[in-house]
Amino acid sequence: MQILVTGGAGFIGGHLVEQFLRDGHDVTVLDVMHPYYDLKIKEHTLDVHQSIAEAEGCTYAFVEGDVRNSNLVDDLVSKTDIVFHQAARAGVRDSVAEPRVYDEVNVDGTLNILDAARETDIERIVVASSSSVYGGRGEYVPFEETDPTLPVSPYGASKLAAERYAAAYHEVYDISTVSLRYFTVYGPRMRPNMAISNFVSRCMNGESPVVYGDGTQTRDFTYIEDIVDANLTLLESDEADGEVLNIGSSDNIEIRALATEVRDQLAPELELEYAERYDADAEHTHAAVSKADELIGYSPEYTIREGVKKFVDWYRENQEWYEPLVRKS
Repeated sequence: MQILVTGGAGFIGGHLVEQFLRDGHDVTVLDVMHPYYDLKIKEHTLDVHQSIAEAEGCTYAFVEGDVRNSNLVDDLVSKTDIVFHQAARAGVRDSVAEPRVYDEVNVDGTLNILDAARETDIERIVVASSSSVYGGRGEYVPFEETDPTLPVSPYGASKLAAERYAAAYHEVYDISTVSLRYFTVYGPRMRPNMAISNFVSRCMNGESPVVYGDGTQTRDFTYIEDIVDANLTLLESDEADGEVLNIGSSDNIEIRALATEVRDQLAPELELEYAERYDADAEHTHAAVSKADELIGYSPEYTIREGVKKFVDWYRENQEWYEPLVRKS
């Protein structure tokens, strides 16, 4: 199968590409290589892709380009069987400073993918959405897909618009689309500015983990392998076409408890530090995954504590190249 992964040099997209290649698929990656974080992480991911493709005998191509370039998107979509659309401008806090950019990339970029598909017989478009669409003020926890979507950041609003366009194109143009609402994904090669990578890095270097706010905020942290498994199912299954699915761990944890968990694993003598929280951050996230279970058999394997331990083990093995990139962020 010929697969196009937009944002395929990034964290989630990169792991999807890695598994697709291991399974023998031909893959094209489209990524703008925006320096939202150190590009050496993306470059490392691309090297991993290339080595797997050579070992498995798959066709692999990397295209440096922007989903806002409709001509480029039209050309790439016309040559593919299925699109995993992961490309987006990430970050709740940065979206407050640049809301128009987030609209251009996350909404217009998605529309370019959907419009390109109208001229093809593509099998499916899988759109990466986010738990940020719910807003996370804690009125509805755990979140069901039928709960109100009340984003409190331009990032969340842009993700909600993208998934609604995907659903509309499914209805109006009979394009198979599925949107997956990811809940705080973490794991190897994750963005350096995420809570878990920062907690681990600081504790590994004898520095107290820094918690923003009072730490009573809760998150549903989802290990990357569970995210990959959900996407893999959609290579074949049409049961979720036209739908939106929560993809989370089905558990949640207070941020201060997470920091304590990491601290206890790595440097029990340290005390937690606290700093001012950001207004655009959600208060609580927690996924109900019964719909994903019913439609695609999704059942997360990793608890938060199991996933954190696995990430810590990976961090130690890759500390030489990864840690300098985390520490400079």
